[in-house]
Amino acid sequence: MKTTRSKDGTMLAYDTYGKGPALIFITGATCFRSFAPVLHDAKVFAEEFTVYNYDRRGRGNSGNTMPYAMERELEDIEAMIDVAGGRANIYGHSSGAILALEATIRLGQKVKKLVMYDPAYSNDEANQEEFKALSQGLYRLLDSGKHDQAIRIFLEGIGTPKEVIMGMQQSPQWETMVALAPTLAYDTTLALDLPPVTRAARLTTPTQIIVGEESPTSIHDTANQLSKAIPNSYFQLEGQDHMPNPEMLLPVLSRFLKP
Repeated sequence: MKTTRSKDGTMLAYDTYGKGPALIFITGATCFRSFAPVLHDAKVFAEEFTVYNYDRRGRGNSGNTMPYAMERELEDIEAMIDVAGGRANIYGHSSGAILALEATIRLGQKVKKLVMYDPAYSNDEANQEEFKALSQGLYRLLDSGKHDQAIRIFLEGIGTPKEVIMGMQQSPQWETMVALAPTLAYDTTLALDLPPVTRAARLTTPTQIIVGEESPTSIHDTANQLSKAIPNSYFQLEGQDHMPNPEMLLPVLSRFLKP
């Protein structure tokens, strides 16, 4: 484990894998750098890239300076880019894709290229209201200290099959997932936003938006909205859902990110 510090002094824990162009890996909700699926992704990506796999604030071994604001997470991404040499590619998954886009809009030339997989914005006002109701229920559970239930409700709310949730609960990493339940408030805050189409249209950073063929309809709609703002950015990954097989994803990343 290596560490660095964000602008507000928060310690960020990270690992690096592989050789090649620098790739900052920004995970989604309930994920942390040593979570088995995340670790597998990072090591597969490391076949072509130097992967910086970090714990977002409040997760794993990273700190959690309060109060939370999206801007602090963008500063965290900038700190990781600085660790990688001051300029890097970034790849964000789900709510991590939201942060990746916002960081690219903010950081400009510090981001070489941007890849988003299934950016998890609310796709319209109706979806926004549904997610707001889910979020309020989560906040009540978190305020009551019912972290295990909050994780389960969140996973069910985003469409995770019950058998998959049961498998997660049997995993030795479930306890770590439960411990980071308070960060669900961060991710739901991010996902309550509508796609920033107007701001995205001003991007000059090369960008690719990847969506799983079998991902939820709302994700497809969000990706379509953003791809209209960012021409020639859309790519559909056949046979994949919200949690893609990294072996299927890696060739797409390599074709886009490598010179």
